Amino acid sequence: MSPTTLLPWLAALLFLAYGVQAALRPVAVTASPLPPLLLSLLFAGLSAAAVAQEGLFGFWPEHVRSLWANQIWVDLLLAAGIAWTLLLPRLRAAGMSPLPWFVLIACSGSLGLLLALARLSQREAQAGAAVGQ
Repeated sequence: MSPTTLLPWLAALLFLAYGVQAALRPVAVTASPLPPLLLSLLFAGLSAAAVAQEGLFGFWPEHVRSLWANQIWVDLLLAAGIAWTLLLPRLRAAGMSPLPWFVLIACSGSLGLLLALARLSQREAQAGAAVGQ
């Protein structure tokens, strides 16, 4: 099995394991900036390899190839929009300027979302520590 065939299966299994584990957890754990930061670094590496091999806009031919490709593109945009909608009030509450984060997310997708979440988690942890003092 080639890496490009194996990677989607591995990512799907990790996603499912995370989703079930998080859903079954009795209480929410305070978010740490470390997991989204590590994921962003891993995804940045994968993205850099894709850009090096396919070019900066190599994703576009993939999304205009068929109706399924169109559906995947729209699905990604909807998922990013949902994540943005849920993240926005927390960004504002943490005193983070939303527009630069939206631009990063619009340009990089999940990579920008992960970085925004890591920074937000850091800000929230700092605010929680300041309140606890």
